[in-house]
Amino acid sequence: MDSLSQIALGAAVGVAVMGRRTALWKSALWGAVCGTLPDLDAFIDHGDALSNMVLHRGNSHALFWLSLVAVPIAAGIAALQRERALFGRWLLAVWLALITHPLLDYMTIYGTQLLRPFSSEPLGLGSIFIIDPLYTLPLLIGTGVALAGGARALRWNAAGLLLSTAYLGWSALVQQHVEQLARQSLAGQPVQRLLVTPSPFNTVLWRIVAITPDGYREGFYSLLDASPTIRFDSFDRGEALYEALKTHPPVATLAAFSDGFFKLERKADQVLITDLRMGQEPHYIFSFAVAEQHSPLRPLDRPQQLGSRGDLRAGLAWLWGRLRGEDIAPPR
Repeated sequence: MDSLSQIALGAAVGVAVMGRRTALWKSALWGAVCGTLPDLDAFIDHGDALSNMVLHRGNSHALFWLSLVAVPIAAGIAALQRERALFGRWLLAVWLALITHPLLDYMTIYGTQLLRPFSSEPLGLGSIFIIDPLYTLPLLIGTGVALAGGARALRWNAAGLLLSTAYLGWSALVQQHVEQLARQSLAGQPVQRLLVTPSPFNTVLWRIVAITPDGYREGFYSLLDASPTIRFDSFDRGEALYEALKTHPPVATLAAFSDGFFKLERKADQVLITDLRMGQEPHYIFSFAVAEQHSPLRPLDRPQQLGSRGDLRAGLAWLWGRLRGEDIAPPR
């Protein structure tokens, strides 16, 4: 999730755990700090753009390592605030603020390596977009009212946590519903993998990607659509390019990290590999040049990120219309 959501969640957790045992601003402040700490790994350079992508949300998001580091952090906060008698409470607050960060990230599609050092498999439910105001606003309002004071301050904070958590539950239920509709629309077709994830900023309009033996298909479904049947567009996945480059480490790495949701294509004099999970045709954030077009193909030692975002105004206009159930084709 975005940094604002993680800060808001950490602050709300800190206030909920500490209650009135300390000043609310202290628990909110330290909760917010701990809530954003795991994302500091974004400043680590692993040598190339593709490695930076794959190793983000790695050790810094592992539940095991975060549980260990919670102890010295809590001890430091308790000492700094001269509240050593509250060490146990500070430990619980810090631990929850730290681990709820990767657990929230797990709800997105990116891939979070929660189980390191025992497993480096990236996990992601993909039921919520990385920025969703309906998740973040209850946390901001609840904590904001709590910090403003009043007899019901802690109740507002608790209500914000409850509503935001309920929204995550809603997103998971809707995802399952849309996946069922997608499978019905694709019945009889050889689908190898199926991805269902929300479009930006909402859980009403959903994007579906189906990997098939001859390529992949992309479709969209809004909860406000008149028909439950989903229409799909078909695209080439670059199977021949993959066969030629599948042993090249960057290609193998992204193929595994994306759980098979990738494509290869030729652009100008380069070969690109693209993570199909984040973006929509033809624009994707994580697209990397991995080879030059020669005979045979010449792999690049250092992948170069060449992602694109498309026209923002046209994209938002389509998103708003399609979200409301209008039968309009996505901008290509």
